[in-house]
Amino acid sequence: MARNTDLHLRNQMIYSVFVRNYSSEGTFEKVREDLPRIRSLGADIIWLMPIHPIGKSNRKGSMGSPYAIRDYRAINPEYGTLEDFQALVDSIHALGMKVIIDVVYNHTSPDSWLRENHPEWFYHKPDGSFGNHVGEWTDIIDLDYNQRGLWEYQIETLKMWAKTVDGFRCDVAPLVPLDFWREAREQVEAIRPGCLWLAESIEPGFVRFIRSMGLTAASDSEIFQVFDMAYDYDIYGKYLNACIGKGTLEAFVEALDGQEGIYPENYVKMRTLENHDRLRAAALIPNGRALRNWTAFAFFAKGIPMVYNGQENGCVCRPNLFDRDTIPWGEGQDLTALIQRMCAIRGDALFTDSSFSANTIGKTVIASHQHGQQRMIGFFCTDGKGSVVPCDLPDGDYVNLLADGIVRVDEGLLPLSGEPVIIKLGRN
Repeated sequence: MARNTDLHLRNQMIYSVFVRNYSSEGTFEKVREDLPRIRSLGADIIWLMPIHPIGKSNRKGSMGSPYAIRDYRAINPEYGTLEDFQALVDSIHALGMKVIIDVVYNHTSPDSWLRENHPEWFYHKPDGSFGNHVGEWTDIIDLDYNQRGLWEYQIETLKMWAKTVDGFRCDVAPLVPLDFWREAREQVEAIRPGCLWLAESIEPGFVRFIRSMGLTAASDSEIFQVFDMAYDYDIYGKYLNACIGKGTLEAFVEALDGQEGIYPENYVKMRTLENHDRLRAAALIPNGRALRNWTAFAFFAKGIPMVYNGQENGCVCRPNLFDRDTIPWGEGQDLTALIQRMCAIRGDALFTDSSFSANTIGKTVIASHQHGQQRMIGFFCTDGKGSVVPCDLPDGDYVNLLADGIVRVDEGLLPLSGEPVIIKLGRN
């Protein structure tokens, strides 16, 4: 793990914004106007999906993917001007939040500034033409990090943006050499001390696929040598399978629990139920009570939770990545109050540095954070149904931090109504 990673990240929450589809206008200004609501939700860090101009060559859809970038050092004019972006960042900072921007360094659009000015910095197929290693990504061409000049340009770009923003979310980070990220972090630190680094780490199967082609693909264990935070894609497949009945809840929770023993002691996993590349949680978990339990569980797990814009409103449809597809605000189950309460609970110092464990009893997850004499225990009914579960608490009445009500343990059994329950033992 990066030695200077701040463990207080575990007390915080990330809110992801896709500017194009956040509003009907799709501008920085409309995001800026909504910042007080985002802050009140409990957000500490705003992650802006790519803010740069989008390529026109081989464009997918009518507007193109924001991950097919034409110029790393410019602003997408569809979103506004550089001054509009600066105003957004200033307002984020004024509200006590930080901002990270997407860094898409594995590839560019086929008509990018780099391709036109430095074609030697790109991967070339045997016939000499530009190309990429993942066939379905037809709107991009891969960069070649064997070229030292590319390293220098990319790091200078990061240093340029680090004068304005607080960190970076690095797209498919494992496909870019780890030594590049290490050098980039060291140089950026001089510009922005405490800069945040979030890696889109990838599924183990994808790591194996890329390596089978003789290419770079860093595992999560390697990623944590440099990055502060990483995706939880290593267990996402088990979460998905548990939701659709292809796998078991037990298998997912075992994988989650197992992370505690295989990653560095100060690891920070970004906990997500959904993102711009995956199905909406409300689509996977249509039962409203079950969705509340899964949401509370994601916030309770060790790491840093992320909310993808619209998730707080229980949006079912994932916004299209290639066309205008404005979020239908207010049409789903409102999870605002639950997220706000979970963010307040996560502020407890216990979450900063704890031993975490989790297991299942039927469809209920029982998870625990412990440090010394302090302990926080969560009970999450992932099917939304009531049950009676055994627990290791002494008989008596306990405050449910999620509902300001009382739950009772009697003869080692805790009746659950189907709503999540969180109990704290000991004092700070």
